[in-house]
Amino acid sequence: MTRACILTLVLFLAHPLSAQDLASRLAASDYRLSYDDTRTLAVDVHALAFFKDNEYGGDQATGYTLPGFWLQPRLTYQPLDAIRVEAGFHAMVFNGAGKYPCYAYHDIARWKGAQYQSGAHVLPFFRAQAQLRRLTFVLGDLYGGANHGLVEPLMNPEVNLTQDPEMGFQLLLDLPRYHLDAWINWQSFIFREDNHQEAFTVGFSQRIGLFSSSSNSSPGTLRSATSFVPSVATMASSSAPSLSLYLPIDVLIQHRGGEIDDTDMGAQTIDNAAIGLGLRWNTKGKAFNGLTAEALALGCLQQSGHLWPFDKGLAAGLTLSADFLRQLRLFATTVYGRDFCPLYGAPFFSTYSTKTGGRFDHVLTTHVGAEWSHTFAHDYVLGAKVDTYLCSTGEETIPAEATTIELDGSPSGLVTRPSAFKNNFSFGVFFRCSPRFELKRFKR
Repeated sequence: MTRACILTLVLFLAHPLSAQDLASRLAASDYRLSYDDTRTLAVDVHALAFFKDNEYGGDQATGYTLPGFWLQPRLTYQPLDAIRVEAGFHAMVFNGAGKYPCYAYHDIARWKGAQYQSGAHVLPFFRAQAQLRRLTFVLGDLYGGANHGLVEPLMNPEVNLTQDPEMGFQLLLDLPRYHLDAWINWQSFIFREDNHQEAFTVGFSQRIGLFSSSSNSSPGTLRSATSFVPSVATMASSSAPSLSLYLPIDVLIQHRGGEIDDTDMGAQTIDNAAIGLGLRWNTKGKAFNGLTAEALALGCLQQSGHLWPFDKGLAAGLTLSADFLRQLRLFATTVYGRDFCPLYGAPFFSTYSTKTGGRFDHVLTTHVGAEWSHTFAHDYVLGAKVDTYLCSTGEETIPAEATTIELDGSPSGLVTRPSAFKNNFSFGVFFRCSPRFELKRFKR
Protein backbone atom coordinates (compact mmCIF):
# COMPACT_ATOMS: atom_id res chain seq x y z
CA MET A 1 0.00 0.00 0.00
CA THR A 2 2.79 2.43 0.98
CA ARG A 3 4.74 1.53 -2.16
CA ALA A 4 1.68 2.22 -4.34
CA CYS A 5 1.06 5.62 -2.73
CA ILE A 6 4.70 6.68 -3.14
CA LEU A 7 4.78 5.60 -6.80
CA THR A 8 1.51 7.42 -7.48
CA LEU A 9 2.80 10.62 -5.88
CA VAL A 10 6.03 10.51 -7.87
CA LEU A 11 4.17 10.01 -11.12
CA PHE A 12 1.73 12.84 -10.37
CA LEU A 13 4.58 15.24 -9.60
CA ALA A 14 6.16 14.25 -12.91
CA HIS A 15 3.09 15.58 -14.79
CA PRO A 16 1.42 12.36 -15.97
CA LEU A 17 -2.05 12.22 -17.67
CA SER A 18 -5.32 10.95 -19.17
CA ALA A 19 -5.64 7.96 -21.49
CA GLN A 20 -8.03 8.92 -24.27
CA ASP A 21 -5.92 10.59 -26.95
CA LEU A 22 -4.49 7.48 -28.63
CA ALA A 23 -7.90 5.77 -28.66
CA SER A 24 -9.37 8.85 -30.34
CA ARG A 25 -6.67 8.93 -33.02
CA LEU A 26 -7.21 5.23 -33.72
CA ALA A 27 -10.99 4.84 -33.55
CA ALA A 28 -12.84 8.18 -33.75
CA SER A 29 -14.50 9.53 -36.90
CA ASP A 30 -15.34 13.08 -37.94
CA TYR A 31 -19.13 13.52 -37.91
CA ARG A 32 -19.13 16.98 -39.49
CA LEU A 33 -20.38 17.31 -43.07
CA SER A 34 -18.26 19.13 -45.62
CA TYR A 35 -19.64 21.29 -48.44
CA ASP A 36 -16.84 19.97 -50.67
CA ASP A 37 -18.29 16.42 -50.45
CA THR A 38 -21.76 17.38 -51.73
CA ARG A 39 -22.92 15.21 -54.67
CA THR A 40 -19.80 13.04 -54.29
CA LEU A 41 -19.82 9.25 -54.29
CA ALA A 42 -16.81 7.74 -52.47
CA VAL A 43 -15.52 4.68 -50.66
CA ASP A 44 -14.27 5.25 -47.12
CA VAL A 45 -12.22 2.46 -45.57
CA HIS A 46 -11.64 2.37 -41.83
CA ALA A 47 -9.39 -0.45 -40.61
CA LEU A 48 -7.57 -1.04 -37.34
CA ALA A 49 -4.93 -3.73 -36.77
CA PHE A 50 -3.90 -4.43 -33.19
CA PHE A 51 -1.87 -6.65 -30.91
CA LYS A 52 -2.63 -6.16 -27.20
CA ASP A 53 -1.25 -8.33 -24.41
CA ASN A 54 -2.97 -8.11 -21.00
CA GLU A 55 -0.98 -9.65 -18.14
CA TYR A 56 -3.35 -9.45 -15.19
CA GLY A 57 -2.70 -10.70 -11.67
CA GLY A 58 -5.01 -10.90 -8.67
CA ASP A 59 -8.74 -11.54 -8.53
CA GLN A 60 -10.17 -8.58 -10.43
CA ALA A 61 -9.83 -9.84 -14.00
CA THR A 62 -8.32 -12.67 -16.06
CA GLY A 63 -5.52 -11.81 -18.47
CA TYR A 64 -5.79 -12.43 -22.21
CA THR A 65 -4.28 -11.38 -25.55
CA LEU A 66 -6.05 -9.61 -28.43
CA PRO A 67 -4.28 -10.23 -31.78
CA GLY A 68 -6.32 -9.27 -34.82
CA PHE A 69 -7.98 -6.50 -36.81
CA TRP A 70 -11.29 -5.06 -37.81
CA LEU A 71 -12.24 -3.73 -41.23
CA GLN A 72 -15.04 -1.31 -42.10
CA PRO A 73 -15.40 -0.35 -45.81
CA ARG A 74 -18.31 2.01 -46.55
CA LEU A 75 -19.85 3.44 -49.70
CA THR A 76 -20.58 7.11 -48.90
CA TYR A 77 -22.82 9.58 -50.71
CA GLN A 78 -23.73 13.13 -49.72
CA PRO A 79 -26.69 14.20 -51.92
CA LEU A 80 -27.13 17.56 -50.14
CA ASP A 81 -24.93 19.82 -48.04
CA ALA A 82 -26.64 18.59 -44.87
CA ILE A 83 -27.31 14.90 -45.69
CA ARG A 84 -24.92 11.94 -45.79
CA VAL A 85 -25.69 8.23 -46.28
CA GLU A 86 -23.20 5.39 -45.74
CA ALA A 87 -23.51 1.64 -46.36
CA GLY A 88 -21.02 -1.21 -46.02
CA PHE A 89 -20.01 -3.82 -43.47
CA HIS A 90 -17.96 -4.26 -40.30
CA ALA A 91 -15.78 -7.37 -39.97
CA MET A 92 -13.81 -8.50 -36.91
CA VAL A 93 -11.04 -11.11 -37.08
CA PHE A 94 -8.95 -12.51 -34.20
CA ASN A 95 -5.83 -14.33 -35.33
CA GLY A 96 -6.35 -18.10 -35.08
CA ALA A 97 -10.10 -17.95 -34.44
CA GLY A 98 -12.44 -20.12 -36.51
CA LYS A 99 -15.89 -19.07 -35.27
CA TYR A 100 -17.30 -16.06 -33.45
CA PRO A 101 -20.24 -15.63 -31.06
CA CYS A 102 -22.68 -12.85 -31.84
CA TYR A 103 -22.25 -10.41 -28.96
CA ALA A 104 -22.15 -6.68 -28.35
CA TYR A 105 -19.69 -6.06 -25.49
CA HIS A 106 -17.45 -7.93 -23.07
CA ASP A 107 -19.03 -7.18 -19.69
CA ILE A 108 -20.55 -8.84 -16.64
CA ALA A 109 -23.88 -9.42 -18.39
CA ARG A 110 -25.62 -12.79 -18.34
CA TRP A 111 -27.19 -12.39 -21.78
CA LYS A 112 -25.28 -13.31 -24.92
CA GLY A 113 -26.30 -14.08 -28.47
CA ALA A 114 -26.50 -17.82 -29.09
CA GLN A 115 -25.63 -17.68 -32.80
CA TYR A 116 -22.14 -18.18 -34.24
CA GLN A 117 -20.42 -17.04 -37.44
CA SER A 118 -17.52 -18.78 -39.17
CA GLY A 119 -14.37 -17.18 -40.53
CA ALA A 120 -15.07 -13.65 -39.25
CA HIS A 121 -17.58 -11.74 -37.17
CA VAL A 122 -19.41 -9.71 -39.83
CA LEU A 123 -22.22 -7.17 -39.48
CA PRO A 124 -23.90 -4.90 -42.06
CA PHE A 125 -23.19 -1.18 -41.67
CA PHE A 126 -25.64 1.63 -42.50
CA ARG A 127 -25.70 5.22 -41.33
CA ALA A 128 -28.07 8.06 -42.29
CA GLN A 129 -27.07 11.51 -41.06
CA ALA A 130 -28.65 14.97 -41.18
CA GLN A 131 -27.03 18.19 -39.97
CA LEU A 132 -29.15 21.20 -39.02
CA ARG A 133 -26.76 24.04 -38.22
CA ARG A 134 -25.21 22.93 -34.91
CA LEU A 135 -27.43 19.87 -34.38
CA THR A 136 -26.60 16.52 -36.00
CA PHE A 137 -29.05 13.57 -36.22
CA VAL A 138 -27.72 10.05 -36.78
CA LEU A 139 -29.75 6.88 -37.42
CA GLY A 140 -28.34 3.39 -37.87
CA ASP A 141 -24.67 2.91 -36.98
CA LEU A 142 -23.57 5.60 -34.54
CA TYR A 143 -20.42 7.58 -33.94
CA GLY A 144 -19.60 5.47 -30.90
CA GLY A 145 -16.71 4.29 -28.76
CA ALA A 146 -13.96 6.91 -28.69
CA ASN A 147 -16.29 9.49 -30.25
CA HIS A 148 -18.38 9.66 -27.06
CA GLY A 149 -15.44 11.01 -25.05
CA LEU A 150 -16.54 9.39 -21.80
CA VAL A 151 -14.22 9.79 -18.81
CA GLU A 152 -11.78 6.91 -18.44
CA PRO A 153 -13.30 5.14 -15.39
CA LEU A 154 -16.61 4.78 -17.27
CA MET A 155 -15.27 3.46 -20.58
CA ASN A 156 -12.20 1.34 -21.20
CA PRO A 157 -10.50 2.36 -24.49
CA GLU A 158 -10.18 -1.38 -25.24
CA VAL A 159 -13.86 -1.46 -26.28
CA ASN A 160 -12.69 0.24 -29.50
CA LEU A 161 -10.95 -3.03 -30.37
CA THR A 162 -13.61 -5.56 -29.43
CA GLN A 163 -17.08 -4.03 -29.53
CA ASP A 164 -19.61 -4.25 -32.33
CA PRO A 165 -20.47 -0.88 -33.93
CA GLU A 166 -23.10 0.88 -31.84
CA MET A 167 -26.49 1.01 -33.54
CA GLY A 168 -29.58 3.10 -32.82
CA PHE A 169 -30.17 6.87 -32.68
CA GLN A 170 -27.81 9.73 -31.82
CA LEU A 171 -27.98 13.52 -31.32
CA LEU A 172 -24.86 15.69 -31.42
CA LEU A 173 -25.10 19.35 -30.41
CA ASP A 174 -22.22 21.82 -30.77
CA LEU A 175 -22.47 25.29 -29.22
CA PRO A 176 -19.69 27.78 -28.47
CA ARG A 177 -19.25 26.54 -24.88
CA TYR A 178 -21.29 23.37 -24.85
CA HIS A 179 -21.04 19.94 -26.48
CA LEU A 180 -23.70 17.22 -26.13
CA ASP A 181 -23.60 13.64 -27.36
CA ALA A 182 -26.84 11.76 -26.58
CA TRP A 183 -27.48 8.28 -27.92
CA ILE A 184 -29.33 5.00 -27.56
CA ASN A 185 -27.39 1.88 -28.55
CA TRP A 186 -29.73 -1.06 -29.16
CA GLN A 187 -27.58 -4.08 -28.35
CA SER A 188 -30.00 -7.01 -28.31
CA PHE A 189 -33.30 -7.33 -30.19
CA ILE A 190 -35.65 -10.16 -29.26
CA PHE A 191 -38.40 -12.06 -31.02
CA ARG A 192 -41.11 -14.07 -29.29
CA GLU A 193 -39.76 -17.08 -27.38
CA ASP A 194 -36.14 -15.90 -27.69
CA ASN A 195 -33.89 -17.29 -24.94
CA HIS A 196 -32.12 -13.99 -24.22
CA GLN A 197 -33.16 -10.52 -23.12
CA GLU A 198 -33.72 -7.30 -25.00
CA ALA A 199 -30.90 -4.91 -24.07
CA PHE A 200 -29.99 -1.32 -24.84
CA THR A 201 -27.77 1.43 -23.44
CA VAL A 202 -28.70 5.11 -23.21
CA GLY A 203 -25.82 7.56 -22.90
CA PHE A 204 -25.26 11.28 -22.38
CA SER A 205 -21.86 12.93 -22.64
CA GLN A 206 -21.64 16.67 -22.03
CA ARG A 207 -18.78 19.16 -21.87
CA ILE A 208 -19.61 22.63 -20.53
CA GLY A 209 -17.04 25.39 -21.03
CA LEU A 210 -16.66 27.58 -17.95
CA PHE A 211 -13.66 29.73 -18.82
CA SER A 212 -11.02 30.16 -21.49
CA SER A 213 -8.11 32.59 -21.66
CA SER A 214 -7.74 32.06 -25.40
CA SER A 215 -7.79 35.34 -27.27
CA ASN A 216 -9.34 33.86 -30.43
CA SER A 217 -12.22 31.84 -29.01
CA SER A 218 -14.16 30.50 -31.95
CA PRO A 219 -17.93 29.89 -32.13
CA GLY A 220 -17.17 26.21 -32.66
CA THR A 221 -17.42 23.36 -30.23
CA LEU A 222 -15.96 22.94 -26.80
CA ARG A 223 -14.55 19.62 -28.02
CA SER A 224 -12.69 20.12 -31.26
CA ALA A 225 -14.09 17.62 -33.74
CA THR A 226 -10.81 17.59 -35.65
CA SER A 227 -8.61 16.71 -32.69
CA PHE A 228 -10.91 14.05 -31.14
CA VAL A 229 -9.43 14.44 -27.68
CA PRO A 230 -12.69 14.39 -25.65
CA SER A 231 -11.35 14.19 -22.12
CA VAL A 232 -8.82 16.98 -22.65
CA ALA A 233 -11.20 19.28 -24.50
CA THR A 234 -10.40 22.96 -24.84
CA MET A 235 -12.82 25.80 -25.39
CA ALA A 236 -11.12 26.88 -28.54
CA SER A 237 -8.38 25.78 -30.82
CA SER A 238 -5.65 28.33 -30.31
CA SER A 239 -2.15 28.80 -31.66
CA ALA A 240 -1.18 30.70 -28.50
CA PRO A 241 -0.84 29.39 -24.94
CA SER A 242 -4.20 29.18 -23.20
CA LEU A 243 -5.91 28.02 -20.04
CA SER A 244 -9.39 26.42 -20.11
CA LEU A 245 -11.79 25.28 -17.41
CA TYR A 246 -14.62 22.88 -18.23
CA LEU A 247 -17.23 20.63 -16.65
CA PRO A 248 -17.55 17.00 -17.84
CA ILE A 249 -20.89 15.26 -17.19
CA ASP A 250 -21.41 11.65 -18.32
CA VAL A 251 -24.36 9.28 -17.81
CA LEU A 252 -24.82 5.63 -18.91
CA ILE A 253 -28.02 3.64 -18.38
CA GLN A 254 -28.39 0.02 -19.49
CA HIS A 255 -31.73 -1.78 -19.45
CA ARG A 256 -32.35 -5.49 -20.05
CA GLY A 257 -35.71 -7.17 -20.21
CA GLY A 258 -38.54 -6.33 -22.62
CA GLU A 259 -42.30 -6.83 -22.67
CA ILE A 260 -41.99 -10.14 -24.52
CA ASP A 261 -39.00 -11.33 -22.45
CA ASP A 262 -39.39 -15.10 -22.08
CA THR A 263 -36.48 -15.62 -19.65
CA ASP A 264 -36.67 -15.87 -15.87
CA MET A 265 -34.17 -13.05 -15.21
CA GLY A 266 -36.68 -10.21 -14.91
CA ALA A 267 -36.12 -6.55 -15.75
CA GLN A 268 -32.63 -5.22 -15.01
CA THR A 269 -31.55 -1.57 -15.08
CA ILE A 270 -28.09 -0.41 -14.06
CA ASP A 271 -26.64 3.11 -14.24
CA ASN A 272 -23.31 4.93 -14.18
CA ALA A 273 -22.74 8.68 -13.81
CA ALA A 274 -19.77 11.01 -13.53
CA ILE A 275 -19.39 14.73 -12.94
CA GLY A 276 -16.19 16.63 -12.50
CA LEU A 277 -14.06 19.67 -13.14
CA GLY A 278 -11.35 19.79 -15.78
CA LEU A 279 -8.47 22.20 -16.35
CA ARG A 280 -6.52 22.27 -19.61
CA TRP A 281 -3.29 24.23 -20.09
CA ASN A 282 -2.07 24.49 -23.68
CA THR A 283 1.55 25.60 -23.69
CA LYS A 284 2.21 25.33 -27.44
CA GLY A 285 5.83 24.65 -26.57
CA LYS A 286 8.32 22.74 -28.69
CA ALA A 287 8.86 19.88 -26.24
CA PHE A 288 6.02 20.19 -23.71
CA ASN A 289 2.63 20.86 -25.31
CA GLY A 290 0.05 20.80 -22.53
CA LEU A 291 -1.21 19.61 -19.19
CA THR A 292 -4.70 18.41 -18.23
CA ALA A 293 -6.20 17.70 -14.81
CA GLU A 294 -9.65 16.33 -14.02
CA ALA A 295 -11.29 15.68 -10.65
CA LEU A 296 -14.27 13.31 -10.84
CA ALA A 297 -17.14 12.13 -8.67
CA LEU A 298 -18.56 8.81 -9.88
CA GLY A 299 -21.60 6.74 -8.97
CA CYS A 300 -23.45 3.58 -9.89
CA LEU A 301 -27.06 2.58 -9.24
CA GLN A 302 -28.88 -0.71 -9.69
CA GLN A 303 -32.50 0.34 -10.17
CA SER A 304 -33.76 -3.20 -10.68
CA GLY A 305 -32.40 -6.72 -11.01
CA HIS A 306 -29.50 -8.54 -9.36
CA LEU A 307 -26.57 -8.17 -11.76
CA TRP A 308 -24.48 -6.54 -9.03
CA PRO A 309 -24.21 -7.68 -5.39
CA PHE A 310 -24.98 -4.09 -4.31
CA ASP A 311 -27.60 -1.51 -5.29
CA LYS A 312 -25.54 1.69 -5.25
CA GLY A 313 -21.99 2.87 -4.82
CA LEU A 314 -19.67 5.85 -5.08
CA ALA A 315 -16.15 6.56 -6.25
CA ALA A 316 -13.82 9.53 -6.62
CA GLY A 317 -11.10 9.96 -9.20
CA LEU A 318 -8.24 12.22 -10.22
CA THR A 319 -6.73 12.26 -13.72
CA LEU A 320 -3.55 14.01 -14.80
CA SER A 321 -1.99 13.99 -18.26
CA ALA A 322 0.89 15.66 -20.08
CA ASP A 323 1.50 15.96 -23.81
CA PHE A 324 5.00 16.12 -25.23
CA LEU A 325 6.81 16.34 -28.53
CA ARG A 326 5.97 13.81 -31.27
CA GLN A 327 2.55 12.83 -29.88
CA LEU A 328 3.95 11.36 -26.67
CA ARG A 329 1.65 11.33 -23.67
CA LEU A 330 2.18 10.31 -20.05
CA PHE A 331 -0.90 9.74 -17.90
CA ALA A 332 -2.13 8.72 -14.47
CA THR A 333 -5.63 8.14 -13.13
CA THR A 334 -6.39 7.26 -9.51
CA VAL A 335 -9.84 6.03 -8.44
CA TYR A 336 -11.06 5.07 -4.97
CA GLY A 337 -14.42 3.31 -4.85
CA ARG A 338 -16.84 1.53 -2.52
CA ASP A 339 -19.56 -0.65 -4.05
CA PHE A 340 -18.73 0.86 -7.42
CA CYS A 341 -18.95 -0.94 -10.78
CA PRO A 342 -18.49 0.71 -14.20
CA LEU A 343 -20.58 -0.66 -17.05
CA TYR A 344 -17.84 -0.42 -19.68
CA GLY A 345 -14.84 0.74 -17.69
CA ALA A 346 -11.72 -1.29 -16.95
CA PRO A 347 -12.43 -3.98 -14.31
CA PHE A 348 -9.69 -2.57 -12.08
CA PHE A 349 -11.89 0.41 -11.16
CA SER A 350 -14.64 -1.95 -9.97
CA THR A 351 -15.38 -3.50 -6.58
CA TYR A 352 -17.02 -6.42 -8.41
CA SER A 353 -14.70 -9.12 -9.76
CA THR A 354 -15.31 -10.40 -13.29
CA LYS A 355 -12.93 -13.27 -12.47
CA THR A 356 -14.39 -14.74 -9.27
CA GLY A 357 -17.79 -13.09 -8.96
CA GLY A 358 -16.58 -11.73 -5.62
CA ARG A 359 -17.14 -8.36 -4.01
CA PHE A 360 -14.32 -6.18 -2.65
CA ASP A 361 -14.81 -4.05 0.43
CA HIS A 362 -13.17 -1.18 -1.49
CA VAL A 363 -10.71 -0.60 -4.33
CA LEU A 364 -7.91 1.92 -4.79
CA THR A 365 -6.53 1.78 -8.33
CA THR A 366 -3.89 3.91 -10.00
CA HIS A 367 -3.64 3.57 -13.77
CA VAL A 368 -0.31 4.89 -15.07
CA GLY A 369 1.38 4.57 -18.39
CA ALA A 370 2.50 6.11 -21.65
CA GLU A 371 1.21 6.23 -25.19
CA TRP A 372 2.75 7.34 -28.46
CA SER A 373 1.48 7.73 -31.99
CA HIS A 374 2.75 8.87 -35.35
CA THR A 375 0.47 10.09 -38.13
CA PHE A 376 1.32 9.45 -41.79
CA ALA A 377 -0.45 11.85 -44.17
CA HIS A 378 -3.55 12.04 -41.93
CA ASP A 379 -4.97 8.70 -43.15
CA TYR A 380 -2.58 6.35 -41.34
CA VAL A 381 -1.70 6.23 -37.64
CA LEU A 382 0.84 4.00 -35.90
CA GLY A 383 0.57 3.83 -32.12
CA ALA A 384 1.82 2.03 -29.03
CA LYS A 385 0.70 2.05 -25.42
CA VAL A 386 1.88 0.72 -22.07
CA ASP A 387 -0.55 0.48 -19.13
CA THR A 388 0.01 -0.45 -15.50
CA TYR A 389 -2.87 -0.82 -13.04
CA LEU A 390 -1.66 -0.68 -9.44
CA CYS A 391 -4.57 -2.13 -7.44
CA SER A 392 -5.06 -2.19 -3.69
CA THR A 393 -8.25 -4.09 -2.87
CA GLY A 394 -10.00 -4.52 0.43
CA GLU A 395 -11.27 -7.79 1.79
CA GLU A 396 -13.00 -9.90 -0.88
CA THR A 397 -16.21 -11.84 -0.28
CA ILE A 398 -16.72 -14.67 -2.78
CA PRO A 399 -19.58 -17.12 -3.39
CA ALA A 400 -18.44 -20.50 -2.07
CA GLU A 401 -19.08 -22.26 -5.38
CA ALA A 402 -16.59 -19.91 -7.12
CA THR A 403 -13.55 -21.02 -5.11
CA THR A 404 -11.98 -24.03 -3.46
CA ILE A 405 -11.05 -22.13 -0.30
CA GLU A 406 -12.51 -23.75 2.80
CA LEU A 407 -15.25 -21.94 4.65
CA ASP A 408 -13.83 -19.74 7.37
CA GLY A 409 -16.84 -18.81 9.47
CA SER A 410 -18.25 -16.38 6.90
CA PRO A 411 -22.02 -16.21 6.25
CA SER A 412 -23.39 -19.43 4.79
CA GLY A 413 -22.28 -19.98 1.18
CA LEU A 414 -19.57 -17.27 1.28
CA VAL A 415 -15.82 -17.19 1.82
CA THR A 416 -13.49 -14.26 2.37
CA ARG A 417 -9.98 -13.36 1.22
CA PRO A 418 -7.76 -10.73 2.86
CA SER A 419 -6.82 -7.38 1.35
CA ALA A 420 -4.25 -7.53 -1.44
CA PHE A 421 -2.05 -5.37 -3.66
CA LYS A 422 -1.52 -6.44 -7.27
CA ASN A 423 0.15 -5.01 -10.37
CA ASN A 424 -1.59 -5.56 -13.73
CA PHE A 425 0.34 -4.83 -16.92
CA SER A 426 -0.74 -4.30 -20.53
CA PHE A 427 1.09 -3.48 -23.77
CA GLY A 428 -0.33 -2.83 -27.21
CA VAL A 429 0.69 -1.89 -30.75
CA PHE A 430 -1.88 -0.47 -33.20
CA PHE A 431 -2.11 0.67 -36.81
CA ARG A 432 -5.06 2.58 -38.27
CA CYS A 433 -5.75 2.92 -42.01
CA SER A 434 -8.53 5.25 -43.15
CA PRO A 435 -8.08 6.08 -46.86
CA ARG A 436 -10.81 7.63 -48.98
CA PHE A 437 -11.37 6.81 -52.66
CA GLU A 438 -13.50 9.22 -54.66
CA LEU A 439 -15.54 7.38 -57.30
CA LYS A 440 -17.60 10.11 -58.98
CA ARG A 441 -18.49 13.75 -58.45
CA PHE A 442 -21.92 14.64 -59.82
CA LYS A 443 -22.85 18.10 -61.07
CA ARG A 444 -24.70 20.28 -58.58
